[in-house]
Amino acid sequence: MSPHLASRVLILAGSAVLVVASRGLATRSVHAVGAQLPYEWKLPPGFPRPKVPADNPMSDVKVELGRYLFYDKRLSGNGTFSCASCHQQNRAFADSLPLGVGSTGEVHPRGSMSLANVAYAPVLTWANPNLKRLEQQAVVPMFGDSPIELGLAGREDSLLAALRGDDRYRRMFAESFPDDREPVSVTNVTRALAAFERTLISGRSAYDRYEHGDSTALSPAARRGAEMFFGERLECFHCHGGFAFTNTTDYVGKGFPEVEFHNTGLYNLRGTGAYPAANPGLKELSGRDDDMGKFKAPTLRNIAVTAPYMHDGSIRTLDEVIDHYAAGGRTIKAGPNAGVGSRNPHKSGFVKGFTLSSRERADLLAFLRSLTDSAFLTDARFVDPFDARARASRAHSATSR
Repeated sequence: MSPHLASRVLILAGSAVLVVASRGLATRSVHAVGAQLPYEWKLPPGFPRPKVPADNPMSDVKVELGRYLFYDKRLSGNGTFSCASCHQQNRAFADSLPLGVGSTGEVHPRGSMSLANVAYAPVLTWANPNLKRLEQQAVVPMFGDSPIELGLAGREDSLLAALRGDDRYRRMFAESFPDDREPVSVTNVTRALAAFERTLISGRSAYDRYEHGDSTALSPAARRGAEMFFGERLECFHCHGGFAFTNTTDYVGKGFPEVEFHNTGLYNLRGTGAYPAANPGLKELSGRDDDMGKFKAPTLRNIAVTAPYMHDGSIRTLDEVIDHYAAGGRTIKAGPNAGVGSRNPHKSGFVKGFTLSSRERADLLAFLRSLTDSAFLTDARFVDPFDARARASRAHSATSR
């Protein structure tokens, strides 16, 4: 799933889907195969139910199909990459690179966002208010060419032939989409991927256990750090609040989706408020000067395992992230990106700067590390089905429950 999107990519990729999908989406009533049962969400305490599109209801068989597709390198043009190449479970479905690298070696302008709790995201990727559905977004890394990610543009027939030639996939697609005359289609690939991604829900960290009654789950330092995080002096919670630790969320029962983009003073080229040309933020699509440098605030869940940070991976550690916000914006003294970020005219009013003692800094870091959900990072439901050790772990987990 791409962190970067040019509007023309979506148009090209969407056209690819329409061309292929039109070859066989007539429906039939064959509910005898893989009958769809109501899906049972396994949500952490206090988590609302995610919204699901009416045309892509959840089912166990569809989620399992999506898991296989997520890890299958046949979903790349050269057979070397899968979705999981840039979204690794042990990194909360992000990766360790500052900028994404596609299947052809092309370096992307932005880093791979964590997929933790992406089911609650009303808009997707770093700075595109128009990508609102996971099914829609999945098209971009598959068929987009700016940048090239999975590199499937023009290879739709080869992809479908490979999937239809696999006995397991023929069965899984038929069970997942029993009403479709031709279940193996690009449209259904994106639907299955989206169904799997909606299950990547993280909410069982030490902080969560503390919030739900385990008074021993958080250290005194982490509790002090939480008080600062949710306080007005640091103002972190304004952009990273709520159960998802991001202010851009939607779910069943919510009155309206919350969607916000922020300029945090990461850059201020030549003192003009500009960001590097490859990453103008929301302005890339809106054309508005005051949208320069505005990006979606990512979730802070599992933040300790998703370094490096920011949309372009330009901050290496959590300590340096705190430096950035404490200064009210980053100062770059020399080079093409030189500028004083704290003076960026488009900067969010919540990024004002603050002073921390050494103990307060340690407390804040302790809190941020308490948001790591270790169970999520190893959950057998999400592991690579093509990896023998992962399969064994999943089987053991299932028999021990």
